[in-house]
Amino acid sequence: MSDAVIFSIIESPVHPNFSSLYAQHGLQEVRAESMRKAISLLRKHTPSVVVAEFFYGYGSNYAGINISNVDVFLLSLQKYKSDARVILLVDKTERKFVDKLAEQYPLHAILTYPVSSKDIELALQGL
Repeated sequence: MSDAVIFSIIESPVHPNFSSLYAQHGLQEVRAESMRKAISLLRKHTPSVVVAEFFYGYGSNYAGINISNVDVFLLSLQKYKSDARVILLVDKTERKFVDKLAEQYPLHAILTYPVSSKDIELALQGL
């Protein structure tokens, strides 16, 4: 598993730092501070796992066909590697909106804050 890549898309200070856990599991972490940066990294790296935060678009930047901040990345991910495991971290107030996204894109796990290292370990099992 040493060649497995995990994308950490960290768009807020709430995103937990699991870098040491990823290293323990033999995952090479690639970090991005925005979805735009993560999309550009897809040209260089093929992730086996993606851990990203979910933010529902309350009619502002994501109005129209997009549900959240993650939509465009997930569409791009299908182009490069459609079988990557996607783990979304979501605030409990926005959890109800993730199901709509899951109807359009395959999601491996949806973890509600606060997210522990044990939660991530369970989501990473079977890689």
